[in-house]
Amino acid sequence: MQQQISEVMTRDVRVVSPDDTLQAAAQVMDELNVGAVPVCTGQRLVGMITDRDITVRAVASGLPADGTAVKDVMTEQVRWCFEDQDVDEVMQQMSDVQIRRVPVVDRDKHLVGIVSLGDLATRHGADVEDTLERISSPSEPDRSTTGTSDGGAAKPARKGSRTAH
Repeated sequence: MQQQISEVMTRDVRVVSPDDTLQAAAQVMDELNVGAVPVCTGQRLVGMITDRDITVRAVASGLPADGTAVKDVMTEQVRWCFEDQDVDEVMQQMSDVQIRRVPVVDRDKHLVGIVSLGDLATRHGADVEDTLERISSPSEPDRSTTGTSDGGAAKPARKGSRTAH
């Protein structure tokens, strides 16, 4: 029988609210030494906020960290998995979309944990080398702003750059 994600995921995940400030989200990331935190309304997963979201979407646009809500820059379309999914299936999904951690939800879409490549390597004993290689292979950078008539001014980042499950 295949091992399920519920057997290897990290439980008791710290989350932030869509109405929390970016500063509060960054403080959670700093305390936990992580680069991504789930965004929840109650127990329902509504997005993810990453250190990159804060830096690229907010700081680069001049938004104040203490006055900008998480919902303004979070990724809304999040890849997630069910707690009863097979580990191999989730590893394939992580490879396909080049992500290193995935929120884990129950069948009511309530957040119950998060699974990372580290969890898979240490708790599953999986050979994550191939998955890591596929996740880490460079993708083409978005060069849509180069050579524009407005002097190459950066366009705002798109919310929801990851597709939903």
